[in-house]
Amino acid sequence: MAGSGTDVDKVPAAINAVGAAQIARTGSLNIADALQQQVPSINISDTTGNPFQPDIEFRGFVASPVAGTPQGLAVYQNGARINEAFGDTVNWDLIPTAAIRSVTVVTNNPAFGLNALGGAVNVLMKDGFNYKGAEINTMGGSFGRIQSSAQYGQQYRNWSVYGALEGVRDNGYRNFSQSEIRRFYGDVGYRTDSSEFHLNFGVAKNNFGATAAVPVELLQNYWGATYTTPQTHDNRVAYANLTGKVEVSPTWTIEGSARVRRYQQKTVDGNPTETAPCAGDDTLLCFNEDSTTLGAPANGLNGVQLANPFPDTAVLGQIDRTTTRSTTTGATLRATNTDQLFGHNNQFMVGTSFDSGVTRFGATAELGTIGPNYVVSGSGIFLGSSGLPISIGPVSLRATNRYTGLYALDTFDVTDRFSISAGGRFNYASINLQDLIGTDLNGSHTFSRFNPMIGGTYKVTPELTAYAGYSEANRAPTPLELACADPARPCIIGAFLIADPPLKQVVSRTVEAGFRGTKELNVGTLGWKVGAFRATNADDILAIPSQLQGFGYFQNVGSTRRQGIEAQVNLTSKTLQLYASYALVDARFLDALQLNSHSPFADPATGLIQVLPGNRIPAIPRNRVKLGFDYAVTDAFKVGGDALLVGSQYFVGDESNQAARLPGYAVFNAHASYQINKMYQIYGRVDNIFDNRYATYGTFFETGNVPNFANGGADFADPRSVSPARPRAFYAGLKATF
Repeated sequence: MAGSGTDVDKVPAAINAVGAAQIARTGSLNIADALQQQVPSINISDTTGNPFQPDIEFRGFVASPVAGTPQGLAVYQNGARINEAFGDTVNWDLIPTAAIRSVTVVTNNPAFGLNALGGAVNVLMKDGFNYKGAEINTMGGSFGRIQSSAQYGQQYRNWSVYGALEGVRDNGYRNFSQSEIRRFYGDVGYRTDSSEFHLNFGVAKNNFGATAAVPVELLQNYWGATYTTPQTHDNRVAYANLTGKVEVSPTWTIEGSARVRRYQQKTVDGNPTETAPCAGDDTLLCFNEDSTTLGAPANGLNGVQLANPFPDTAVLGQIDRTTTRSTTTGATLRATNTDQLFGHNNQFMVGTSFDSGVTRFGATAELGTIGPNYVVSGSGIFLGSSGLPISIGPVSLRATNRYTGLYALDTFDVTDRFSISAGGRFNYASINLQDLIGTDLNGSHTFSRFNPMIGGTYKVTPELTAYAGYSEANRAPTPLELACADPARPCIIGAFLIADPPLKQVVSRTVEAGFRGTKELNVGTLGWKVGAFRATNADDILAIPSQLQGFGYFQNVGSTRRQGIEAQVNLTSKTLQLYASYALVDARFLDALQLNSHSPFADPATGLIQVLPGNRIPAIPRNRVKLGFDYAVTDAFKVGGDALLVGSQYFVGDESNQAARLPGYAVFNAHASYQINKMYQIYGRVDNIFDNRYATYGTFFETGNVPNFANGGADFADPRSVSPARPRAFYAGLKATF
């Protein structure tokens, strides 16, 4: 279910909640913007190069839309788990933002089940009981952005209805980075004094230009540069979720849900290729060949070596296409009892969940040529098996995954001030792979584990609470990871799969403690919290690049640790709201490793880097500072601003920490609104006021694969590739409330 129902003051963990007003404050139809502003340990990176498909990282654990990213957060929408079945990915663009009532980032709770290594993001949606009225909100501005949302909610005696419709069109600040978003969410509810039922449903159809990282040498000429396009995503979803809650007695409550979700994603990705004219006969094509090593024949779909139809001056590339179609179903059932135990207040909860996913995955690779604008043009020639233990031909796979969980949690009030919580969850995962072309991908895997938790809260004073807790969680490898885990048989990450040895499940052990409190002051209500955490992963999974550019595999890399501190303070009054937070997230490898890498510090002979215990994990900034305010100059006129300061991070591929880090950055935003009358409000905002040019993500690429056309066709000299952030942008809008 969506949560434990426990009094938040008795939760033995940090609590991070974002409400509808805080989401609306951003003026964005992207939930990631509000989470980044309001939750201390959350950091956002544009791995895809599109702001609507961000990586959300919390305490060093990631929920990403990118297939091939080891996922560490479970995400729920109205109690339904929305990590997609095949790679556990999270498509944030499919969540209708205007319809969100609240988002809570949760740790140390067995109710949230499988793959919640770092915790869970729990999204609760609006309904006609808690939202009444109508609103139309339209905004436009820089880079061709135009967005509009409409929502309506009403209660009719015991019934309620709610609906929200959203649309966004954005040309993007980089070439080929257009976005089109269309989303609908609806809810029909019925409640009595002792029960409540809801049927909620939604559809979305979104298209993106996912421009990804670009060589820094190209950015020096033009901030909107891209490298090897097309890179497009087409996401579609339709879902329905039936929930119910019945108070069967004054102390017993039964809750349940049943759901179905249909998801489809199509990607088109232009890339460099390992296919080239054969050294011995340039009228034929070979694969994985260089000046010192003979490759294998590059075969077509019929298994015959391909003739070379390309001119000598052509720069070869390939267009990789994937299609993922998943149908997931699930059900939950939970019972909660509040009878006293030994004369003390007590809350006992027991529940179970079942999720089943069936995925059809397909992939093809078409050869083509790369033009001076880095656009890959297809030739109509498709690659088949290369004859090596590397599958680059068409793939057709059926993956079935079933997750079953049984959990219990008890919160016992030892005294009026001291409460203890204890419980656990048993997870069972079954994953089956069926190759629909041959037999290489066939496999069956099962994983199981019991994860305990214990914690306590103590109310030191009515305004101050201390908490401490310990919990464990496990993550089963996804079907995608299981199908690409052999370093001797790498695959194109997220596209081409090969037979493999099995991976171990990841087990995370987390301890956290801290203080939180509120106090009424003459100037308003002061709220604050400070805490520390340490999460240690055993058998962590990492995506490792192969020595072949564009290929990779998944590997257990031993133990890793993420630890840090979080502090936040906010002041709320009738005319002024202030918030400030700081988070330190220290993420490190605990075991020595040798990894393939395209780092400039890799051994030239082997392509390996040496990772030592204590090396920092890339792509996780150590320091995050967040500040913001809103001030009512008059009852009608309000102004506000926010600042984000993020520390440096290591490039992905620099697990040995030898290269210079991706620099930190500071971003300042401002907004204002004026309430014309009871119905209409105009508003505006400026993002990145000082037009700071910075990057949120960095990795390395093979400098010799494609010429630097901007430099006369010479080889690239700098192996760094980054995702540039949005320059200064202006937006204005009109909101009508009825």
